[in-house]
Amino acid sequence: MLRTARHDREFVDGFRMRGLEVTRVEGFSDAVFGFALTLLVVSLDVPKNFDDLVASMRGFPAFALCFLLLTLIWNYHYKFCRRYGLDDGTTRFLTCVLLFLVLFYVYPLKFLFNLSVNELIFGVRGNAIDLKVSQISALLIIYGLGFAAVYLAIFFLYLHAWRLRDALDLNELERMETRFLLLRMSIFVGVGILAALLACFPRTLSYSGFCYIAIFPLMRILKRMHRRKRAPLLSQAAAR
Repeated sequence: MLRTARHDREFVDGFRMRGLEVTRVEGFSDAVFGFALTLLVVSLDVPKNFDDLVASMRGFPAFALCFLLLTLIWNYHYKFCRRYGLDDGTTRFLTCVLLFLVLFYVYPLKFLFNLSVNELIFGVRGNAIDLKVSQISALLIIYGLGFAAVYLAIFFLYLHAWRLRDALDLNELERMETRFLLLRMSIFVGVGILAALLACFPRTLSYSGFCYIAIFPLMRILKRMHRRKRAPLLSQAAAR
């Protein structure tokens, strides 16, 4: 089922908002994302003394990064709902798959970031001392596959919208934006799979984390190229 926007002329960055009403699927999604964020909380216990407070504060940088990653995932789903206004069975199914993967992704995300960020900033390794090479490899594989799976679910959501491009009456600018998002999700999926593969072998284990760092310059280059192609179409849309 396709939802229609209340105001046909409501555009954001040249994209017509087709889904302005919040559905039960979106409400359920927001609740699950909110629950996932609570699982990232540094500690549910109130510090009893200053040392406990300092120990809790050390977890905030890792919490901030985890919070950022989850909100980015939420934002992709939010944009999908607003731009396409889809509320059919396929959309509900893919959304449920995404939410399931997000809940699975939370604990590996928190565990990995707590270890790496605390060691990088505070020089505190904590439980990392007890981790064997095989366990670190397994952790990075789980994280990489979880990362890839989450963005693969988002990829299929946007692919579903692309398949309905004629029914949604997407214009040229909207189709270009949809293709760009599909490309972006494909890169995220590829990076997660590559990082997991590198983590499988002791010789390449140390390179696994660098795959995620490579996302930033790559996305910056792609975004610049996309903006150049998009600018003429955006000007035409504004003129109308």
